[in-house]
Amino acid sequence: MICLLVAAVYYQVIGKLVTDWWQIPDFSHGFLVPVFAAYLLWEKRSILRATKITPSWSGIAVMALGLAVLLLGVYGSELFLSRVSLVILLAGLTLCFGGRQLLSELRFALLVLLLAIPIPAILFNQITFPLQLLASRLASDLLPLFAVPVLREGNVIVLPVMKLEVAEACSGIRSLMSLFTLAVFYGYFMEKSVWRRVSLIAASIPIAIAANALRIVGTGLCVQYWDPEKAMGFFHEFSGWVIFLVSLGCLVLVHRMTLLFPAKRRQA
Repeated sequence: MICLLVAAVYYQVIGKLVTDWWQIPDFSHGFLVPVFAAYLLWEKRSILRATKITPSWSGIAVMALGLAVLLLGVYGSELFLSRVSLVILLAGLTLCFGGRQLLSELRFALLVLLLAIPIPAILFNQITFPLQLLASRLASDLLPLFAVPVLREGNVIVLPVMKLEVAEACSGIRSLMSLFTLAVFYGYFMEKSVWRRVSLIAASIPIAIAANALRIVGTGLCVQYWDPEKAMGFFHEFSGWVIFLVSLGCLVLVHRMTLLFPAKRRQA
């Protein structure tokens, strides 16, 4: 009955969220997050079975908070709040019917669900434009090293052949969000040390920014020395996949480097 009630309250919120995953490439990684969260539950199934169930009335307060955040999101037309409220409500239900120990065991799986929620539009715009400027500046600094004259005007790179505009889609936000999420997944599966996991997650940000700048440099080189139409067509799309694979390789390399430093051992 509780599952039916949650579904009845949140079906529109969840439906719009899945639609955004499907239609907005920047958030397509959201499809992987529930699968990963479900795997976390499956992996800990023996621990969860052995966890002592101690229902707590304090869970009702958390559930009320989640529903209040939902009302703020719905009547304030803020999708982010509406979606976050579901995670808060799930935490409240877990605390109410399972207790603090069960919530402690499930806290990582619940926090992971936040990765599936697109960031608010106001914050998204505040991040995207600086990334556009940073990517264009890095590319304009690197292109002269390959004998390509460059004049940068904001997020527009003026080449002898044509102008390259670093649009919102080329800001690198898509690869940044995807690589950040995959860094969380990779760190969980491949590393037990907390500081190494944090290092991988932190490293995903500069790696994604540098990789996007290299993609723009590659496009500029193709425009200058090959064919502008092909550079802005097939190469531009194909290079996105190649650069993302290179970014994953860099993430693995960072992990290998962290293995050179011993993990801190807890003292008994």
